[in-house]
Amino acid sequence: MIAQAETVLSIDQVAVHFGGLIAISDMTFSVCAGEIIGLIGPNGAGKTTAFNVITGFLKQTSGDVRYRSKLLNGMKPYEIAKLGLARTFQRTSVFQERTVFQNVLTGLHCRGRSKLWDTLLQTGRETSSERELVDAAHEILRFVGLEQRAYEQAGTLPYGEQRLIGVALALAVKPSMLLLDEPVSGMNPSETARFVKLVGKIRDSGVTILLVEHDMPMVMEVCDRIVVLNYGRIIAEGTPAEIQSNPEVIRAYLGQGKKRA
Repeated sequence: MIAQAETVLSIDQVAVHFGGLIAISDMTFSVCAGEIIGLIGPNGAGKTTAFNVITGFLKQTSGDVRYRSKLLNGMKPYEIAKLGLARTFQRTSVFQERTVFQNVLTGLHCRGRSKLWDTLLQTGRETSSERELVDAAHEILRFVGLEQRAYEQAGTLPYGEQRLIGVALALAVKPSMLLLDEPVSGMNPSETARFVKLVGKIRDSGVTILLVEHDMPMVMEVCDRIVVLNYGRIIAEGTPAEIQSNPEVIRAYLGQGKKRA
């Protein structure tokens, strides 16, 4: 990581309460441009809740979330996505009956420039815009390694490749930051190894990454820093080596088994 890198995401004393249940308590951390940050912890620690707050799917009880200094509090998910902050979800979120290519093209239409009248009247601008989107869809599929699957029905692909479609959909909005929610959950070792390489490619393309994952070897391999949550509060933050040797983290999480804790 380059010294003095720009802070792109700032979480400041964020808390989330559901009645008397405290899901997150005074969570504070930041992510710098170009980093890969892991957010880990036991089930129910508040990781996905944090993702939902950051991306506008859940309103926090208190605290602030800023992306490139812009306050995100109260913004809708689509508004946040337009700022360049995209996410994937724990479960595959593909259009099962459509082809892989149609899935990505659908995602790209969210950023297309064509207007309703252009579509209805089939103007030259619509035709040009559609060509650009088709080219972009093929480029994204090449990037994630699914070009050979472009015209296969998405629902027939192996689970790991369906997860890749979810990443392709997120990349379709041209994010400058990507949040990955348990991206290798359910993958076999070869699929996980393939995904690790993809994460590196995404970062090398200029995208900052925040990921939630239970696969500890994967997290330790790809992350620059790791933030550890337990019962809704941060108990540790540091490099993979520091986290692996942190006694509180070992007691709360890593002691459950380092491979799939």
